[in-house]
Amino acid sequence: MLGLPLAFTVPAALIGLAVLPLLYWLLRVTPPRPRQVPFPPLQLVLGEKPEDETPARTPWWLMLLRLGLAAAVILAMAGPVWNPLAGAKGKNGPLLVLLDDGWPAAGAWARRLEAAREQLAGAGREGRTTALAFASDGARTIQLANAAASAERLNGAKPAPYAPDLSLALPAVKEFLAGQPGASLLWIADGAEPGGATRFAGGLAALAPAGGVTIMRDADTALAIGGTDNQPAGLVARVLRLSAAAPPQGRARALDLKGASLGEASFDFGAGLEATATFDLPVELRNEIARVDIIGEHSAGAVSLLDDRWRRKRVGLVAGTSTDLSQPLLAPAYYVTKALAPFANVHEARQGGADPVVSLLDEKAAVIVLADIGVVSGPAFERLEKFVEEGGTLIRFAGPRLAAASDDLVPVRLRRGGRTLGGSLSWDKPKKLAAFGQASPFHGLAVPAEVTVTRQVLAEPEPGLADKTWAQLEDGTPLVTAARRGKGQVVLMHVTADTTWSNLPISGLFVEMLHRVVTLAGQTTQADKSAGADSSAPALPPQRILDGFGVAGAPPVTAKPVPANYAGLAGPEHPPGFYGVGDTLFAVNALQPGDAFKQANYTALKAVEEPLRATPPADLRPWLIALGLLGLMVDALVSLWLAGGLRAAARPAVAAALLAACLAASLAGVLSPVSPARAAEAAPPAASQRDRDAALTTRLAYVITGNAAVDEASRMGLASLSRVLTQRSSVRPAEPAAVNPAKDDLVFYPLIYWPIAADQPQPPPAAVSRAAEFMKQGGTIIFDTRDALTARPGGTATAEARWLKQLLSGIDVPELEPVPSDHVVTRTFYLISSFVGRTTTGQTWIEALPPVDPADTAPRAARAGDGVSPIIITSNDLAGAWAMDNNGVALLPLVPGEPRQREMALRGGVNLVMYALTGNYKADQVHVRELLERLAH
Repeated sequence: MLGLPLAFTVPAALIGLAVLPLLYWLLRVTPPRPRQVPFPPLQLVLGEKPEDETPARTPWWLMLLRLGLAAAVILAMAGPVWNPLAGAKGKNGPLLVLLDDGWPAAGAWARRLEAAREQLAGAGREGRTTALAFASDGARTIQLANAAASAERLNGAKPAPYAPDLSLALPAVKEFLAGQPGASLLWIADGAEPGGATRFAGGLAALAPAGGVTIMRDADTALAIGGTDNQPAGLVARVLRLSAAAPPQGRARALDLKGASLGEASFDFGAGLEATATFDLPVELRNEIARVDIIGEHSAGAVSLLDDRWRRKRVGLVAGTSTDLSQPLLAPAYYVTKALAPFANVHEARQGGADPVVSLLDEKAAVIVLADIGVVSGPAFERLEKFVEEGGTLIRFAGPRLAAASDDLVPVRLRRGGRTLGGSLSWDKPKKLAAFGQASPFHGLAVPAEVTVTRQVLAEPEPGLADKTWAQLEDGTPLVTAARRGKGQVVLMHVTADTTWSNLPISGLFVEMLHRVVTLAGQTTQADKSAGADSSAPALPPQRILDGFGVAGAPPVTAKPVPANYAGLAGPEHPPGFYGVGDTLFAVNALQPGDAFKQANYTALKAVEEPLRATPPADLRPWLIALGLLGLMVDALVSLWLAGGLRAAARPAVAAALLAACLAASLAGVLSPVSPARAAEAAPPAASQRDRDAALTTRLAYVITGNAAVDEASRMGLASLSRVLTQRSSVRPAEPAAVNPAKDDLVFYPLIYWPIAADQPQPPPAAVSRAAEFMKQGGTIIFDTRDALTARPGGTATAEARWLKQLLSGIDVPELEPVPSDHVVTRTFYLISSFVGRTTTGQTWIEALPPVDPADTAPRAARAGDGVSPIIITSNDLAGAWAMDNNGVALLPLVPGEPRQREMALRGGVNLVMYALTGNYKADQVHVRELLERLAH
């Protein structure tokens, strides 16, 4: 580049500049003086003075003009590009563009795609083959293609909501570089360490040739939320930035499950890379927070989802002994209060008042702690038993009172008197704790060696005791037992809440154990699984999943249910979002509390680093060609002027016309798009082979939304439905087609499935017009909002419903009604009563066909040709239920997931296709008996 932002795609053409001196010599040559021969008739005109004189030499300014004209043509043929990208020039082998597509890349995603397009276009201008790979592709084989085919993969590409593991892509990159000698690699990196970028760079250093790798990245301005903590002073969000290039201040906001804003908080990094945003809200309002995100930062890492585990629960505490304010360290309530204070609001029963248990229950406590309460009787027992059965959590601590007498609110039968370990009257020594089993909610906690137990209450041996044991001593005797009671649970610590029986209350393990027990309050499914009461409890299905930009939507095809005790980061199978059924939600985030967010180190790779540029490359050929045309025109006019030819009356008009034509051609060349990628996008699409095949073969089609997960679910869903149609009917549909209503001709497809992705922009007016024309010409479109789980009857319309309403505002939609049970669409192939998908609670709407009134001559808004409705609207996510792989394995879970739900969804899909294909034929078949009776009369 020689320090100048200029490059040439055909540098060999610059050799023509060496011809300019020869051209200069030719232009300045003067012809030899002609030899004079006397000719008598010329004597008559020798005395006449000539009016025009021809110069003996070419004027210097005309020579300079012609040399400049020749130089402009030579430079134009060399293909000059202003502000070229580093990877698009100077090499001859294939170009591999590796694009980081994790959530750290979401902030500059548009610039990354544009940079990748320009790199591929530059390689195409050089005649090089290309390949495109995303970090989320993992070990998928990298295929060579031309520049246009590689750039096509960028259409609709979106960042993943997790940080892909780059080490999985290393074998594929190694295989590509080994099989393509002279290949170069352009890595458009996000600059962040999540995903193992430093380790990947080290592994890549041993594979890539020296100087064959270019790293291109944007300024490190990404922000993230590294977890939240619901402290007594407020909800504290830990905000992280990648480098000091990010803004030093910002604001975060807290939202509830419905998306309503509950509050905002500011944060200031100062000179550091970590800050906190504190939401000073009442506990009741803080417990409604389901999402915390950074305002203006659009990525999954800038979002922290909160479930019941992050909410501060109200804990009621009743101690069997009165608190001596002069010696608080002797009171069991002191240790429990200190242990629960970081994550719960503890309310201790007032002394001398009404029944303490009843008063705490009246305060709507979520957890009740009884420290050495022997017997609960009377109304308090009834209220406490009802509290547990309705979902509350009761935690009891042992003590002399409980060892002497106990009630039925304990998880196991207890042996009277307890057990003493150590002391003058016992042969036993104090016992240590055993490691926690996998079925215990305490699994994973480290057991300190210094924690010992000197006395405990013993559980009577009984069947199922092991399943109720959460913690035990090294000799196998239970230390913590628990049992389900209705929807709630009862937990018993077999030691006291103070230090008289054990030093456990003064250890950090005591805080962590109580934290996990209180966290389980209200989480029935997880508590059951952890307690071992139901080892076959199902995993939690995905409900609302974040995309790479942090927008919540329907689960993608690749999302799988998470285990009830899942504690890992978000990944391809478990993207960030809410999992569960109904109101029982489990949050998975892109970052966990304590995770680091730091810059990647690329020094081991020894690559050329280039920044992402805001100004794309500019092709200078149109400007040089326009300059050449203008110079040619000026040269012609000057030549005519020097020859005296412009004195003729007609030649000025000819020159003016020539000037206008040249200027028009020049302006057209200059103002036209200069980027091949943009030119390809602007050019009208030619008839594709797919459309020609669709004219000869029945194909189902789906509309491309731009959301990769939604589009993949549509494709696989219609492919599965096509296989079912082939197996069960005479219809033999080919592979489904992806259509863009703004560009593709829809007339080839009898049925089009249009999933609604509210995070995508509205289609252009051309797409709406084509969809309306398709419906009027006999086609049927199924609009699927996929929002049955989030829609509330009579409540605010969902984002998907509002998006569809705006789309249909430009279409003459007929009057709609819920699909009647006797409608022909419910009988075209199978006898069904409704159309279910991944969900069953959504409503399906179809055109209402009132009885025909002969006196009514007004035209209908949209035709119902052949008795087929042009529009069907549902919210049950039909394609998500149809989607299966080639082996018949379902790719998405169902809600609620009855055994026959997927089969009924497929039957509904078969009926819809038959309905669209057969029209009034099937309507006549359904009513054949009535028709025969009418003909008989």
